[in-house]
Amino acid sequence: MKIALDPFMLRKLPIREMVRTVADIGYEYIELSPREEFMPFFLHPRADDDRVAEFRSALRETGVQVASVLPLYRWSGPDETERQAAVRYWRRMIEVTAELGCRQMNSEFNGRPERATESEAAFWRSMEELLPVFEREGIALNLEAHPDDFCEVNTPAVDLVRAINKPWVNYLYCAPHTFHLSGDDTGADIPAMLRYSGDKLQHVHIADSFNHKGSSGLRYILNPPGTPARIHQHLDIGQGEVDWDAFFGTLREMNFDGIATACVFAWEERAVDSSKFMLERITKELAR
Repeated sequence: MKIALDPFMLRKLPIREMVRTVADIGYEYIELSPREEFMPFFLHPRADDDRVAEFRSALRETGVQVASVLPLYRWSGPDETERQAAVRYWRRMIEVTAELGCRQMNSEFNGRPERATESEAAFWRSMEELLPVFEREGIALNLEAHPDDFCEVNTPAVDLVRAINKPWVNYLYCAPHTFHLSGDDTGADIPAMLRYSGDKLQHVHIADSFNHKGSSGLRYILNPPGTPARIHQHLDIGQGEVDWDAFFGTLREMNFDGIATACVFAWEERAVDSSKFMLERITKELAR
């Protein structure tokens, strides 16, 4: 199993310093998430040959490896112009990932929940164009359901991944999305959701979150009433309400042997301490 750090809280450091900091904290793997000068949100990758070479040099110097690359593009957007642009961005980022020596990419379904049918159709168009590129480069893909995507709930998300029908396209369970993944007000049955993903579960994102629904549905009050805004946090383990005994216990029962990424975003002022804490806890729970 690989325990990786999403270095988003370190994104303001130059690439070489970021990699060195990850190594100093004790991680052997990075999950590369968006950085403005390398792979910005929803825009064409900025990484040129020099930046890729700089990143590779820093990896060699420290012994850190890139376990996965996580770009975010509007590849399921119902706007066809944006979708076509997203496919171009994907093609370039797949090339960059291969140049980094990484063979795993992750992303979200994207799209719009209020236009779910159109968004799913766009998703399949993008899949038809991109699956041959992934296959040619030998890069696997893990997909996660994200709040405000066209697919936000665990069971249909796993079913959608299975429908792609490729052994190298698998599922990512994101723990801080737990209370959205459940899809109802009855609470989040983490063991059931993890077990439903079965052999498709190849990656987990680990951070804590509060149950935004709470016992009354009024844990958070948003204005105007009825706004469709989605709420979740990416906190240190123990700072929210995810049932970690159930989460880690089920992963151990399933003999999980994929990638586990610490993805806390809330504490940039204590990014190093937070990342150290997460590494220690994840190692204790899973590296047994």
